[in-house]
Amino acid sequence: MKILKIEFSNINSLKGPSLIDFTAPPFTHSSLFAITGPTGSGKSTILDVISLALFNHVPRLGKISRNEILSKGAILTRNQKEAFAKVTYESKTGIYTSHWNISTARTGNLREYDMEIINEGTGAVLDLKKSDVPGKNEELIGLNYNQFIKSVLLAQGEFAQFLKAKKDERGELLEKITGTGIYRQLGKMAWEKHKLVNAEIQKQQDEIAVINKDLLEEEQLVEITAKFQEKEKNCLPLEEEIKSLEKNVELKNTIEQQLKEIDKISSEKKRAEDSLKEFIDGYGLQLQQHEKVRDFAEELRDWKRLTLDCANLDRDFKSRSQRKNETLQQLQDCLRDISGFTKLETLQEEVETRLEEFSEKVRNLQEELKNKGSEFKHLQQIFKTETRELACDLNEREPASTRKELQEIKAASEEKINTLLPKLQEVNLQETGSEKIRIKKNLLLAREAVSHSEKIDTIADEINRLNSEENKLLPLVKELPQEIKVAEGKVRTCRDRIEIISLKKQNELLLKDLEQHRAHLIDGEPCPLCGATNHPFAEGVPAKGDKLDEELKEAEENYQIWSGKLTAHKTTLNLHSNSLKEINRQKEARQQELKEQQRSLAENYRELQREGGTNWKKVCENLDNTLESLEKYEKQQRSLQCVETGLPLIEKMMEISAEGKELRAKLESIYTGKDINADTQKLQTRWTRLTELDKAITAEIGELEKKIETAGSQLTTLEKDLSGMVREKGFENVTLAGNALLPDPEYHKLYQARENIGREISKNSQSLDLLNSQLERSRQADVKDTKEELSLRQQESKSKLESLRAECQHLNRLLLNDRENREKIEKIKKEISGKEKEIKRWRLLNELIGDSTGKKFNDFAQDLSLSQLLHLANIRLRDLSDRYRLDKPEEDEDDGLVAIDEHMGGQRRSVKTLSGGETFLLSLSMALALSDLASRNVEINSLFIDEGFGTLDPETLDQTLDTLEKLQAESSKTIGIISHVDSLKERIATQIQLTRNGQGYSSLEIR
Repeated sequence: MKILKIEFSNINSLKGPSLIDFTAPPFTHSSLFAITGPTGSGKSTILDVISLALFNHVPRLGKISRNEILSKGAILTRNQKEAFAKVTYESKTGIYTSHWNISTARTGNLREYDMEIINEGTGAVLDLKKSDVPGKNEELIGLNYNQFIKSVLLAQGEFAQFLKAKKDERGELLEKITGTGIYRQLGKMAWEKHKLVNAEIQKQQDEIAVINKDLLEEEQLVEITAKFQEKEKNCLPLEEEIKSLEKNVELKNTIEQQLKEIDKISSEKKRAEDSLKEFIDGYGLQLQQHEKVRDFAEELRDWKRLTLDCANLDRDFKSRSQRKNETLQQLQDCLRDISGFTKLETLQEEVETRLEEFSEKVRNLQEELKNKGSEFKHLQQIFKTETRELACDLNEREPASTRKELQEIKAASEEKINTLLPKLQEVNLQETGSEKIRIKKNLLLAREAVSHSEKIDTIADEINRLNSEENKLLPLVKELPQEIKVAEGKVRTCRDRIEIISLKKQNELLLKDLEQHRAHLIDGEPCPLCGATNHPFAEGVPAKGDKLDEELKEAEENYQIWSGKLTAHKTTLNLHSNSLKEINRQKEARQQELKEQQRSLAENYRELQREGGTNWKKVCENLDNTLESLEKYEKQQRSLQCVETGLPLIEKMMEISAEGKELRAKLESIYTGKDINADTQKLQTRWTRLTELDKAITAEIGELEKKIETAGSQLTTLEKDLSGMVREKGFENVTLAGNALLPDPEYHKLYQARENIGREISKNSQSLDLLNSQLERSRQADVKDTKEELSLRQQESKSKLESLRAECQHLNRLLLNDRENREKIEKIKKEISGKEKEIKRWRLLNELIGDSTGKKFNDFAQDLSLSQLLHLANIRLRDLSDRYRLDKPEEDEDDGLVAIDEHMGGQRRSVKTLSGGETFLLSLSMALALSDLASRNVEINSLFIDEGFGTLDPETLDQTLDTLEKLQAESSKTIGIISHVDSLKERIATQIQLTRNGQGYSSLEIR
């Protein structure tokens, strides 16, 4: 994975748009660059932009949301309304751009952020929700957020601390750096799980112990069982006695209940007899009178019906007679309305003929008027179709005004055509269609020629730019071999001088003992070696090794300086040489493309060039003007044609309009309605309805007269027959007999009431007889003891029985509890047996990795991680320096990490004894190793190194930069160094400089 471009706007203190393009100069000339600037200027913001655009995370804040921005005032630059972060990167599957943005709505409220991914190969936006974008970037890059941060951002300061930490501190730091805290959690969880399942078994064993205390001894169990059986046997006689007493008490209660029931029924019988007497007093006479006439009740009912029918027929006859008079008046009114409608005096027998003739006359006039209107509309539609291209609307009420407007349009079109003819002298106006096709084809070719010409100019500009870059690089490439040669000589000289001084120092060490004695010789005192008292060589003792040490240090410093310069010159030469090769390759390709484009232009547009020259834009303009004039000419010709067609149509419409007005006036003089058929039919229907109604009423009156005569005759005959019958029953006339006759429902109701009272009296008499016999039998079976004496004896027996049953229940509960406890113990033992099989794996897991803090498994995992990290670090360190190799401490060594010095025969040294530059090399190799560990199978070609440079002395800083230049040259990675150290500006030419202004904002500049 390699970052190609970073683009952002209004992120933290960096206000406005900023672009860092790693595919453009100066990054293409040198992939090692520095991000410099004072504290707080926004150096780390560039890293925030990368993680924000890819994962919506910022290392110092975590996951970003609208609420997070509002509450912490982060990300969005102060007083700005929108911000975005965009990163273009290259992965195994292609080039993609991940885009994050946020903005403010018109209401002033901050919207939610949005994210998207663009496939730069196809230009398509991937169909993803914003929440799915970080996951898709993780899939494309091959790293999640935490792996990405550890792989791309190398904070070597953490590893400098890690190198010198004690074992326990180192474990905590390694856990923090690698993010492997899950192993500590697994160890704790294994211990807690074992504790939990073991606690459950212990709890169940405690429960068994508690239950055992409540179990009965074997002797107690036998004794309690015997007592229980004896008590149960003693309960049986008492139960029999209680049942007998209950039966006698129940008999006493039955006798009392029977006496009460006899009293109750006697009262009900008395009430029924009183009700019967009251009923006879109220309805007896009425029922007696009805029963007298019941034999000829049907004849009396017929008489009543005929009397009522005669009255109803008389009423209907009067009503129909009045209705006939009203209908005759309505017929006269309708005849008068028909005469007014037809404008002719009309008799009753002429109504249908006059209405039909008048309707036919009106319909004929309406049809003629309709035909004229249809003809007018047809001509109007033709006119609109023929003149649709004209800006002329038909005035239907005044066609003459439209005729005048057409004449004016005709004159204007002829004038415009005369104006256009001089511009179209080279065009065949008889074949305008083919001429337009020809002009459009030439115009298309001319525009293609313009585009072709612009492309040639662009290629030429690109060739000029490449020549300019080549001219800048050639002098540098020419000078660098000489500078490399000088640096190589200086390096050889410094190396030789270091060897010479080292030999001198070794010789000095051999003479060290003699020189020590020589320095202590005193005249007059014997020499401890030769015994002489005269010491002529005691004076002028050479100085100790301090001078040689200073010379050696100076020589080593010069060696380091010139080695760094040599590496820098070789790296620069390599970069410039590669750049020149790439420039020459691109220039040759562009020159070949330029020749091909020029040849294509000359061949494809030769005919067009003969007509209009090579000023393609002028040719396009002339063709555009000609085409426009031709289209205007065609438009005016069409307008003239429309006018010539429209004028005769207008004349015809004016003629039809006059005829239509004359017909309308004639129609309105005889009829002003809307629908002649409906109006005629309405009058016809009204006349017919009234005529039919008059006939019907006359027929009904005749029928009523016949019915009245028949009903009267039947009523007289029936009265004659009934007169003798009613007198025999004691009634003076038929009317009185008819009044005595009750309606059947009423008679049945009274009859049923009288029968019900009789049945109630009979039923009560039978019940009294039955109850008296039952009472006699109960008294015969009754005992002499009173009810109270029996209840007292019953209560005493129940008390004895309840006492025995209570003792039985107590004994039975003891037996049941003992049996349940024994079953419960067996059940718990089975559960414990099953759990002991399950706990075996948890006990084993706890023994292997478990403890209360998770330290056991965490130490094991961190030791494996440390071994793997040291292995990868030594691979990286071998590329940076061949002197040291990292290793874990042995048992007899300090618990800090150990550096093995290969130049000193594999001597093991504590990393605490290393110099600042050496410590930086080791910590940098550890940081690079973590990047390798986190990225695993993903190739990371973009690194950012943060922290630590401000604490380095100039010598160590030079050594570090030499190392990084070597790393960049060997791996072709893009490496960014983030620091505020000014001396970086002298060594690293490519820089991203950040500066602050007085308003709290920062700006970015690439040099």
